[in-house]
Amino acid sequence: MTAAVIINPVSGARGRREAARQRRELAHAVLAADGIPGEVFLTTAAQHARALARDAVDRGARLVIAWGGDGTVNEVASVLAFGPAALGVVPAGSGNGLARTLGVPWSPAEALRVALRGADRLIDVGELGGRLFVNVAGIGLDAEVALRFNTHARDRRGLLPYLALGLQAVLRDGARDYTIRLDGESVRRRALLVFCANGQQYGSGARMIPGARLDDGVLDLMVVGDRPRLARLWLARRVLTGSLPAAPDVLVRQVRSFEIAADGPLRFHVDGEPVLGDDTLAGRVHPRVLRVRVRG
Repeated sequence: MTAAVIINPVSGARGRREAARQRRELAHAVLAADGIPGEVFLTTAAQHARALARDAVDRGARLVIAWGGDGTVNEVASVLAFGPAALGVVPAGSGNGLARTLGVPWSPAEALRVALRGADRLIDVGELGGRLFVNVAGIGLDAEVALRFNTHARDRRGLLPYLALGLQAVLRDGARDYTIRLDGESVRRRALLVFCANGQQYGSGARMIPGARLDDGVLDLMVVGDRPRLARLWLARRVLTGSLPAAPDVLVRQVRSFEIAADGPLRFHVDGEPVLGDDTLAGRVHPRVLRVRVRG
């Protein structure tokens, strides 16, 4: 087996029962048209893509294509990082942050062909709380939104439900006091969120840190200070314009490693997947350890 295509049949399917069959048939057809030996798999539960990717690599796959959302991409990429196999992406999720940053086509057939025929590019991978991420991670408000989105909006995916949950969090959730150590420097802040970017696209066109680069050997860390609730709403518009780093009481630093501590367990997310961690989280960058397939 040269290639494996791992399909999340739920991502972006909007309840269509035939989506799994159509995606599997298209993947087989594109593989056959290119004369590439490969297998196609469907995920059935969370973390299944991770297990399928590991098995595919163990059986000799040199290319593993993740067809799904940011969570599916994260599971596959976490297996491929530090190894020789390349990651291909077919975007089918709500945000598709990495796919947008890499310029992956939205057409599934074209995205598959890019994965099969494109060029390899080495990119960095971030780590937070022992979990790898390829695009973004966060602590605080956006982690709470990720939790609610994954728990309560499974049947209403997309940008509008996410924005609705985000506005609720902006108005209702409180800030926390953090102690943040950035490459040896200690910073104390009361903040709404601590955001860590490897790529510049948050998803759905929103850009938290437009200057972030996937292969620069650093992570872009942003600490957004607390403010009154109405001022939070005015601040939120900056996410869509890419101007959040320029707002008052927003700290942005490029770091290779960092540590964040608070007075209780920290909710965080990696590529949109929520995790409950300890009261101290360590983060760092792993430079150029993931091979991704992009347009040649």
